[in-house]
Amino acid sequence: METAEKEILRGGQFLVKETKCEDIFTLEDLNEEQKMMRESTKEFVDRELWAHWERFEKKDYAYTEECMRKAGELGLLSVAVPEAYGGMGMGFVSTMLVCDYISGATGSFSTAFGAHTGIGTMPITLYGTEEQKQKYVPKLASGEWFGAYCLTEPGAGSDANSGKTKAVLSEDGKYYSITGQKMWISNAGFCNLFIVFARIEDDKNITGFIVENDPKNGISLGDEEKKLGIHSSSTRQVFFNETKVPVENMLSERGNGFKIAMNALNVGRIKLAAACLEAQRRVLNEATKYANERVQFKTPIMNFGAIKAKIADMATNAYADESACYRAAKNIEDRIAIRQADGNSHQEAELKGVEEYAIECSILKVAVSEHVQHTTDEGIQIFGGMGFSADTPMESAWRDARISRIYEGTNEINRMLAVGMLVKKAMKGHVDLLGPATAVGEELMGIPSFDTPDYSELFSEEKDMVARLKKVFLMVAGSAVQKFGPNLEEHQMLLMSAADILIQVYLAESTILRAEKNAKRFGEDNQATQIAMAKLYLYRAVDIVNQKGKEAIVSFAEGDEQRMMLMGLKRFTKYTNQPNVVALRTQIADKVAADNGYTFD
Repeated sequence: METAEKEILRGGQFLVKETKCEDIFTLEDLNEEQKMMRESTKEFVDRELWAHWERFEKKDYAYTEECMRKAGELGLLSVAVPEAYGGMGMGFVSTMLVCDYISGATGSFSTAFGAHTGIGTMPITLYGTEEQKQKYVPKLASGEWFGAYCLTEPGAGSDANSGKTKAVLSEDGKYYSITGQKMWISNAGFCNLFIVFARIEDDKNITGFIVENDPKNGISLGDEEKKLGIHSSSTRQVFFNETKVPVENMLSERGNGFKIAMNALNVGRIKLAAACLEAQRRVLNEATKYANERVQFKTPIMNFGAIKAKIADMATNAYADESACYRAAKNIEDRIAIRQADGNSHQEAELKGVEEYAIECSILKVAVSEHVQHTTDEGIQIFGGMGFSADTPMESAWRDARISRIYEGTNEINRMLAVGMLVKKAMKGHVDLLGPATAVGEELMGIPSFDTPDYSELFSEEKDMVARLKKVFLMVAGSAVQKFGPNLEEHQMLLMSAADILIQVYLAESTILRAEKNAKRFGEDNQATQIAMAKLYLYRAVDIVNQKGKEAIVSFAEGDEQRMMLMGLKRFTKYTNQPNVVALRTQIADKVAADNGYTFD
């Protein structure tokens, strides 16, 4: 197992260590079982969800519930559940795969699915006692019961630990009496079980409880919320009025609720990123078909460069997002396997495996949720007036996409978390940022090399560029940490800029490594479009890093330090051979148009 330990980078180490393309997992590495899972998931989605997308727009909550039951019958709710509790016990990559392909047709169903399988079931499988798991998990895995998760309150949103809901122990010590109000509770209208967070006495941290949904036990619901999107996702307020919960239904230990909530969010973040992938593919497919068929000025609109640019960018984002999501998912799966081999329980291994890559989970959540919004927006634009009409699925896709930037911690919170967690890891010695940051500082003081490097090998210049973009982050973040120390988190605008650099580094590197791995396997000619997408993504990433780097440098550095860092930024983001962006976009769009959709997954 030691060799595997050496090959797998720890969370956040991608920034300071080189990754070989052979060491990352891509969608092209799926095994036969996983490919069959994907096909059966897509069949279910096409038959039950995509064919009836209009029903979800008409607030047909009963249909969402009916589809959830059917998903349960097909085993799709049990992929991540261990076999001991009636699940399939599949690995992390397989659970990502199902989450990805089940989520593309409608946000209403994917919200119900995510709330049930993720935050509704997972806290019990990962934190529950043996008795709790035996009692509840098989029912949740089969779809006989549905779960919901009660964390958010009117006064406690991003500040999740500030909830006012109270849990009071009875005099005989047999049950807790829970009183309080929860809001934005997905699946509230049809769930059988709530994971509820409440505070005992004046505890610093909240505590988790498993609460069965019994209206006779002081549980009442508000009306269905009127929402911008996800119209058929049941979203209600839940009121607890001295709801009695047996003491044996406490989840984990007293005061452990905040930790449960945060770890559930880590898994939720990478799963949410996965849930935004198939939505991008489907929107792109619809937009491509429309552009191929829609004739204006006596030619299909797909032949116009303005449309090709949109199609190319949408495809490139989808390819980059897949590359990064499945890279991280396999890292998590491998880390879980190592921990289990070392004697950890399934619960401990999974929790620590995901926690290890919390930085990557936050990066993915932000990047992919913003890309899906952009893709749906461009989808409307390509459809023109028809895109704005509720008769085509573009406007509903756009509205459904909007929530993904708020779910599982807002993108602003996740940006700050990604950098904050990285700095904390560095302080603990888990990721050596200080050494590389010092080296970058010394490099800035030295005389740059004017030799023309040999970039004849595929991706040699691009990989060199990624290495230099990492230096930009180290330069900016290193100086900021030196300047502000423990007060860094008070400088939110600076953190946001640093996070955007970090996000682009991870996405660009993942995309290049995937395209390189597949070019070596299948031949460069076979992967010509994927190579073009990797180059286009990097080109756009360099622009963002340049902009965000400059914004940070001119805001916190002055005089000679500022001049030196700006020179460094220029040096680190300079291409020797600029790519022909129009040619790349044309190549990508022509391939998507010829295939009448996205065929790279």
